[in-house]
Amino acid sequence: MASTFMTPGVYIEEKNAFPSSITAVETAVPVFIGYTQKAERNGKSLLHKPTRLTSFAEYLEHFGSEFSPKFLLADADPKLKQETFNINGKATVVKIKDNNTAYFYNSIRLFFGNGGSLCYILSVGTYGSQPDGFPIAADDFIGSDSKPNVFTLLEKEVEPTLIVIPDIIALGADIYTSVYTQVLQHCATMQSRMGIFDLVKQQPSDVLTDVVTAFRDQIGVNSLNYGTAYHPWLKTTIVQPDEVTFENLDASVDLATLLQEPAVAAIITKFKANATPDKSTKKNYHQSLSAASPTYVHILNEVRAQMNELPPSGAMAGIYTMVDNARGVWKAPANVSISMVTSPTINISAEEQKNLNVDMMAGKSVNAIRPFTGVGTLVWGARTLDGNSQDWRYINVRRTLIMIEQSVKLATRAYVFEANDATTWVTVKSMINNFLSNLWKQGALAGAAPEQAFDVQVGLGATMTPQDILDGQMLITVKVALTRPAEFIIITFQQQMQQS
Repeated sequence: MASTFMTPGVYIEEKNAFPSSITAVETAVPVFIGYTQKAERNGKSLLHKPTRLTSFAEYLEHFGSEFSPKFLLADADPKLKQETFNINGKATVVKIKDNNTAYFYNSIRLFFGNGGSLCYILSVGTYGSQPDGFPIAADDFIGSDSKPNVFTLLEKEVEPTLIVIPDIIALGADIYTSVYTQVLQHCATMQSRMGIFDLVKQQPSDVLTDVVTAFRDQIGVNSLNYGTAYHPWLKTTIVQPDEVTFENLDASVDLATLLQEPAVAAIITKFKANATPDKSTKKNYHQSLSAASPTYVHILNEVRAQMNELPPSGAMAGIYTMVDNARGVWKAPANVSISMVTSPTINISAEEQKNLNVDMMAGKSVNAIRPFTGVGTLVWGARTLDGNSQDWRYINVRRTLIMIEQSVKLATRAYVFEANDATTWVTVKSMINNFLSNLWKQGALAGAAPEQAFDVQVGLGATMTPQDILDGQMLITVKVALTRPAEFIIITFQQQMQQS
């Protein structure tokens, strides 16, 4: 409206009656980093470009399908503890071929199968033109002279709140120092996300304590409250029987020798006579072998079992989303069953979990995934890697405060360069008070009354001095009482004297 009235008439002036509101940011938006079949949208490359997706169908459209690994068969070594099966009376083991390990695609499927929805995909390489295998390299993630550091790329994205890197664990324990520490550093710098970490796959001959100790020794001590780890790996049902065929066996596997059933020889001879079999011919060959040879079916079942053993990070990202949507980010993502999982790869006992859950030396807690009779496979831990900290021990406390911090930060951005006076202070304080009051009503904050759950202070004499105002600083202090999980429930029973 006009600032100076010179023409007679009626003028309308509108004034805002309510303070600005704060909208809570998304809390479970994982960014998956790894190798994809392709990375393209509308003819433009998506390689090294964080891409927002809301469904698995979108993933298939832009990043393609799975990598089809090749497996070898070998005689079992009686000196080693190995998962074996019998072929023609011989103890045999299934081994994946070198450069054929890929967990990314099936981890995405596990994410969506456990309640996942919105996510980001950051492809560091494609395997569509490498059907015989591709190498997983740490510098594809942490960068080199010719490759970008993916965490630098993620600094430009404000929405992701979780970082998941399922492929990198194929390199073994060395990545704890080279990659996981960079994830923690990145999360601490951004202050808006956490890393979900996998431990190396525990083999039958491995000792649980050794696997966990190697992780704790190499992960360092910096920014531990921005990370959480889960163990062991999961036996899933992601890969279905119709997804595994003879094409998953290496060319060195001689089916004519392995399969002793009478009808098999004719089937194999007929197939080999076709120099360039098409897709239909291969399908008929697979179905014929499945019908004629129980041994062939047995081999493929063992191959599928190995393909279905996956690191838990993808499933946990989905569970975070499910719990956040159902209860809120302040609910600990634990005591929840994992979908599409038959069991963990190893059974951790209550006695063994003591060493995982509580690390007296450095507090590097590792959350166990355990099977319970009649219940299923449950997430049985809710601690960050900073397990000895009273402030940041629990995942839901860390993630809830991230949500509050980022929500308030985005809302108060509107007041940058506003007058640093009482009018602005009252408006900002009311805005934050309203936001925290709503969180308290939802159960995110502990306290019988709002004044017991949070406190917001801003203003001259409360949080600022005249010098702060001259320096252009508006200082706001927010205190919140966050809810913590009842990790240990202790029920005391005592006998009393008979009363009548």
